[in-house]
Amino acid sequence: MSIDLEVQKAIRARLVATPAVTDLVPPASILDRNQRPAPSPSIVLGESQEVDEGSSLQRLHTRVYHTIHVWKREPSLEGVKVICGAVRGALWEGRLTLGPGLHAADVKVSGTRAMRDPDGETSHGVVTVEVLVSGVPA
Repeated sequence: MSIDLEVQKAIRARLVATPAVTDLVPPASILDRNQRPAPSPSIVLGESQEVDEGSSLQRLHTRVYHTIHVWKREPSLEGVKVICGAVRGALWEGRLTLGPGLHAADVKVSGTRAMRDPDGETSHGVVTVEVLVSGVPA
């Protein structure tokens, strides 16, 4: 089982179920793909890393670092900042629901960045999410 894939699925499920997000970005534009140009606006589920938390000899705790990319064609950074805020709010709405045998013990947005794309037409936001996952012993 891929813990980071379970986290990614849970993040997408939360985003598409949150009206504050889908009012800004249609659910069909909340994607997992490696292609540009992304639809405008869009949320692209990005890179992830699993790290053993080292807090249990049973190796039951894994921290997943996941990036979420926000894209919008606009002259300023205002739109991506609003979308990043909606993503943060959606992830604060309670625990993520993961697959069998996994429990999201903690979810935090550890950072957001907004930047201008070199194309001169697109704004790009990056939201970094940390999820502490606990395996449920059999």
